Amino acid sequence: MIITTGDAILSLHPTAKWSFTENTVTWNSGDITEPTALELSNEVTRLQAAYDALEYSRLRKAKYDLLNQDEMRFDDQVNSTTTWVDAINAIKAAHPKP
Repeated sequence: MIITTGDAILSLHPTAKWSFTENTVTWNSGDITEPTALELSNEVTRLQAAYDALEYSRLRKAKYDLLNQDEMRFDDQVNSTTTWVDAINAIKAAHPKP
């Protein structure tokens, strides 16, 4: 996901009224100070870094969702195996937390 200027505005001033056309922000909230270009740039950078830092988590979730975890845990309990734990550990090893 690419963080946009609109995302930055929503993060800085969630209740502000504004529009965005042809790379220009039109500020319609007289009661809220419009963020400067530098403030918006810094917020875009901050939000992008926060999003990127959680990439491992999104990748893990996609892999976890492919597992039938309840059945794996049940079968492990019945069969005295560690299939589920092994699968989870393999996903974590493939997508380590930074």
